[in-house]
Amino acid sequence: MFDLANYLPYLINRAGVRVAAKFTQDVKSENVSVQEWRVLAALSAYGPQRMSALADLTSIDRTTLSRLVTRMEEGGLVLRSRAEDDGREVHISLSTKGSATAGHIIPLAQRYEEIALEGFSAEEAAAFKDMLKRVYANFDRL
Repeated sequence: MFDLANYLPYLINRAGVRVAAKFTQDVKSENVSVQEWRVLAALSAYGPQRMSALADLTSIDRTTLSRLVTRMEEGGLVLRSRAEDDGREVHISLSTKGSATAGHIIPLAQRYEEIALEGFSAEEAAAFKDMLKRVYANFDRL
């Protein structure tokens, strides 16, 4: 018999939806969506990115990301420039406003991680994160 309550994709999605719903409420004051936050977080953590790398980092498909970056650029959160080594490639970087916005949200994001991992030891939390990374990587074979 199929047990939805113990089905891994269901559990991952259920947890993700709950975190995203709560997080969305809290980031409204910064006037950013969860997807915009993922872009800000990726750029804050890894610096300027080519659009293709940013799509991979954020798990946002390129078409959606392109529209999202356009809105973020219009809102003053990111800057778009051509790559020096390949004029066809677009680099996305944080603007001063984007960097400040990310700086305001990072403590909130860290709080959400603390809530999600409450009751886990440091070793359990690290192992859990590693397992989730492996689950994600397993789908590279498809």
